[in-house]
Amino acid sequence: MADYYFERECRTPFSECYTILDGDNPIGRLDLHFTNSVVHATLCVSESLTQENIRELIEIVDDELVDAVGVNREEFIVHVHQGQDLGVFSDPAFGENGGEEHA
Repeated sequence: MADYYFERECRTPFSECYTILDGDNPIGRLDLHFTNSVVHATLCVSESLTQENIRELIEIVDDELVDAVGVNREEFIVHVHQGQDLGVFSDPAFGENGGEEHA
């Protein structure tokens, strides 16, 4: 069994974002969005995870993060994306002028 750990990046009244680590290695990102009756999740994982790893990870997310919030939900919907992480971009990284383009 993998040693998954969730490092919270941000939280709003209706959502949370996490970096997913397996030990010290980042393996993905999780975005949770809470509505009145449904919890929506976007799970982006590395190419190295198997279908079994992904199912295990979803169960852990449900048990440790979704149930821990204590929302009365009727459904938990997870959209899974698997691929290569290309990096993190922010305004200063878009261009030399702080994201502004000049002709």
